[in-house]
Order: sequence, then structure tokens, then C-alpha cells
Amino acid sequence: MSAIRTPSAARGLYARRAAVACGLAALTGSLVLGGGTAHAAPPTPPDAATVRGYLGELQVSPEGSMDGYSRTKFPHWSTQSGQCNTREVVLKRDGENVQQDAKCAAVSGTWASPYDGATWHDAQDIDIDHIVPLAQAWRSGANTWTTAQRQAFANDLTRPQLIAVTDRVNQAKGDKDPAQWMPPLNSYACTYARMWVTVKHHYKLTVDSAEKEKLAAVLNGC
Repeated sequence: MSAIRTPSAARGLYARRAAVACGLAALTGSLVLGGGTAHAAPPTPPDAATVRGYLGELQVSPEGSMDGYSRTKFPHWSTQSGQCNTREVVLKRDGENVQQDAKCAAVSGTWASPYDGATWHDAQDIDIDHIVPLAQAWRSGANTWTTAQRQAFANDLTRPQLIAVTDRVNQAKGDKDPAQWMPPLNSYACTYARMWVTVKHHYKLTVDSAEKEKLAAVLNGC
């Protein structure tokens, strides 16, 4: 038999149920809002096993010369939409709570650099790194490309080629390959190697023997 509730008891039950419902709604709302600010990243490269296969397909060749190289031969940053160019698109994608002005420039936000684990709140402290540097690409096959092909490479948002990182760390990297430089944060080594090989494989760029040996060693440990 069901218990008989007095009007006051019923009102109390309804109040408790309403409080629980409001609490759940608030929790759900906070989870949804929190999910919207999760740290983003470049396109995810294939897994290590797949990338090891890619590495085996890359042509091994000594690096070419820098003769004729200029960054202007890799036009960047290209307009992506409206007044937003590739750099600003990556800053927005890789940051949290990024606010942009009328010209699409990032005026506030938070960026966590995966290369060194540092966190920044000023876009001026952030560089957009080409995973495979432009000069490195030039020495491994891009010297024979058309300007349009080099422009596509320098602004590629589809492959894991562009990433927001601490400016001074990017400057320390320069145009070095993985045999010469790896991100200071060791936990990012596997991801970095997967990204590097994925980009070189897609663009049919060569690797030198030391570069391939280093990449193989990193990928075998993933």
C-alpha cells in the first residue's frame, strides 16, 4: 500500500526533486561549457605502426643544398576566410578561450605548448611551427616544386604540419631534422615523430640516413 502524503510532505518532496534536477542541470551545463574549452591540437597523425610503414616507404637520400632557397618561395600565411590567415586559424584552433579582434588577430587566450609544456597568455609568445621546416623541405625535394605546391605545404591545415608552440623553442629548432633536434618534452616524442613522417610521406619528401635512424628509434619505442 502506498504511503499517504500530507500536502506539506508533498511540497517538501517536490522541492527536493526540483533541487536535484537543478543541480543536475547545473552540472550538465558546467560539463558542456568545460568541454568547449578543451585544448585543441593539429590533425591527429596515424598510429605508430602505420607510420613505421610510412617511414619504410620514404626514399633515403642525402640532404640537398640550400642553393636558391628563400622563405618567400613558400608563401605564407595565406588567407583562409575573411580576414583570417593561416596563423590566426592555428592560434584559434590550438588555444583555449581565444578571443579575436575585428581583424581576426588573437587578443587573448591560453596556449599550452606541447614541445615544452609551457603555458602562455599572449599570442606574441607563440610561434606557428612547421613540423617539417620549410628549409628542410627544400633540401628534401621541395626545391623542385611549383610555388603553388610550396604554398600549399606552408599553409597545410589538413595534415599535422602546423602547431602553436613557445616561440623560443621553435627558434631553437630552426630547420633541424629529428636527428638534430627533438622537442624538450620527452613525452611528446612519439607524436612529433608520427607527425614528421606523416607529412614527409604525404609530400613524398626524402629522409637522410641519420634522420631515418632517429625516427625509427623513436617510433619503435611508441
